[in-house]
Amino acid sequence: MPQFRTIIISILLFVNPAAFASDFGTTGLIDIPTARMSADGALTTTAAIQSITNSYAITYQVTPWLEGTFRYTGFNEFFHYDRNYEAKLLLWRETSTVPQLAVGIRDLVGTGVYGSEYIVASKQFGNVDVTMGMGWGRLAGNGSFKNPLAELSDSFASRDNFSGTGGEFSSGTFFRGPEVGLFGGVSYNPSSLPLSVMLEYNPDQYLWESLQGGSKPKSPWSAGISWEALPGVTLSLSHQHNQEWGVSLQAAIDTKARPVRRPPMVMTSSRDIAASDLPSMLDKGKWYDLLLYDAERSGLILVSTTIDSKTDIATIVMGNKDYPIWADAIAQMTVLADLHLPAKVRSLRFVIEEEGHQVYTLPARRPSATSYAAVPEFRREVKLLPVDDAEKAQYRTDFVQNKIFIDANLSTKLQLFDPNDPARYQLYGKLGASLILPNDWSVRGTYGIDITNTFGDNDRESDSILPRVRSDIVKYLNEGSTGLDSLFAENRGSLNSELHYRGYVGVLEEMYSGVGGELLYQPYQSRLAFGLSANWLQQRAYDKSFKLLDYKTATAFASAYWASPFYNFDFAVHAGRYLAKDVGATVEARRTFSNGWMIGLWATITDVPFDDFGEGSFDKGMFFKIPLHTLLNKNVRSSYSTRIRPVQRDGGARLEDFSGNIWWDLRGVRYDALQEDAYRLSR
Repeated sequence: MPQFRTIIISILLFVNPAAFASDFGTTGLIDIPTARMSADGALTTTAAIQSITNSYAITYQVTPWLEGTFRYTGFNEFFHYDRNYEAKLLLWRETSTVPQLAVGIRDLVGTGVYGSEYIVASKQFGNVDVTMGMGWGRLAGNGSFKNPLAELSDSFASRDNFSGTGGEFSSGTFFRGPEVGLFGGVSYNPSSLPLSVMLEYNPDQYLWESLQGGSKPKSPWSAGISWEALPGVTLSLSHQHNQEWGVSLQAAIDTKARPVRRPPMVMTSSRDIAASDLPSMLDKGKWYDLLLYDAERSGLILVSTTIDSKTDIATIVMGNKDYPIWADAIAQMTVLADLHLPAKVRSLRFVIEEEGHQVYTLPARRPSATSYAAVPEFRREVKLLPVDDAEKAQYRTDFVQNKIFIDANLSTKLQLFDPNDPARYQLYGKLGASLILPNDWSVRGTYGIDITNTFGDNDRESDSILPRVRSDIVKYLNEGSTGLDSLFAENRGSLNSELHYRGYVGVLEEMYSGVGGELLYQPYQSRLAFGLSANWLQQRAYDKSFKLLDYKTATAFASAYWASPFYNFDFAVHAGRYLAKDVGATVEARRTFSNGWMIGLWATITDVPFDDFGEGSFDKGMFFKIPLHTLLNKNVRSSYSTRIRPVQRDGGARLEDFSGNIWWDLRGVRYDALQEDAYRLSR
């Protein structure tokens, strides 16, 4: 289940300054938007508490000119919860004479509760920022003048009262209505204080809330003050519409920030350690043993080394255990190889292995064999080559096999967006085990031990008319609060530098057991890749034991991937058969940075009609991968990944980790990422 709390904690810990977010999450004043944008790549979370509503939002600066927001609001007066998306597009930036201008749509995908559109301008005058906008829908209020778009078409003169199960584009309402209204405000930021004083005019009449029995605003005016308590963390207090007080907390992090470049731990080379102080299995007379020992202590994985007798080129197959940036891992292995390799070796070739897949070869000159003056020129010529056909390695690491490695820690599960209780949780002990076997096989598993949870309070029954492939998740959370989460055998590898495979069998996740595999074709230095994946599955018993239920199904997907050259965006399309035996396609868009951050959206449309799908109309949500090296303050490649769905239904459901993942797993060693790393290596 999504662990939303981890995202919030991570952002609070790794904050950086960003433009102020309104109570709606978008960059703005109190409730109204401004034309301002956050820094590119800024991820902002907002929690706004008022007597009438509690609102929570995640806003991401998708590009320098596009801001996206997901918002979840609870109406305290009549116990209603609403989910919706907002997008704001920058039209042009401020100059000395022209204000900044933006256009936006609130409730872009939702039930229309907050439906409104706007064009807004902002202009800075010293420490004062002035905003004025023109709004449709709720931001039109009682109207200030006739909708100018009605002159273009009569269709703009009326506005649909959009409603339903949500999830659909309410395009029949966009910029429509007989009249538009004006909104605006001003903020003052003293140069010497981390404060901002705000005054805004919001014409919203809260008609939807009034129809539900809620209160109407006494005044369109609101005032507030915000305090930047820490860089990127802002606490605000406001008095709104002359009738209620509100507080909000915003925290922002720069997902584009380069990771701190931490050197490996200071250590004495194995060459300078007495033989009696080395592990007994190492032979100090063998250079490979010494290189292996120093590599492992440096956070690297040395797989094998071969020295060509004709060319004196050493080919080193290596993995990266600790370094957030691959360039730093290669730089450290270069230093160690130069220290330990025989003197006759003049050149190096590093074969990069990630997740068991060998992807590229990076050639390099041995530093001690290259004059100082030639080093910069040589490094500028670094290029990536395909992996040569594997030949028998002269020196190979005998990794520990047939031994079980155990790890234990505390973890949480969080169930979000249930109208009866928007945030149920579980605290549990997580016991993990892994067994490395010969021929690239491994066995991995996790077992959860319940400590405390609130899932037992959830008595909502699924109303799905589809096979309940996901909507019965509450039964697993209740009856399987303690139980086996996964236990499967897996084999990963590469047939060559362009063709990678993965196979697995066992208990794959908390709801399904089965067998399956995946194949990825990644042409050499191509931005396009193609994949196939297939699974045969049977649903597990609710207590998460080895017992199975009657439901059986097969899933299969053909996938296409594109690494765009724009703003670090990656795209994927998966077309095929889903868990409920529906057929359709999933589109993914993710923005990925070399520091380990990955943020994206996905949407799935299948042959299940929206009405049959139920609330939400179709499957969609957000993906987050959060690196942990900043939190742990050391070199580490660990990360936390999660998906957040506005609503969990059965249509468009698949096994997320077993339906086309190799391409994403190899994102950090894709050719464009490695070329960027090579440039970093030359700095």
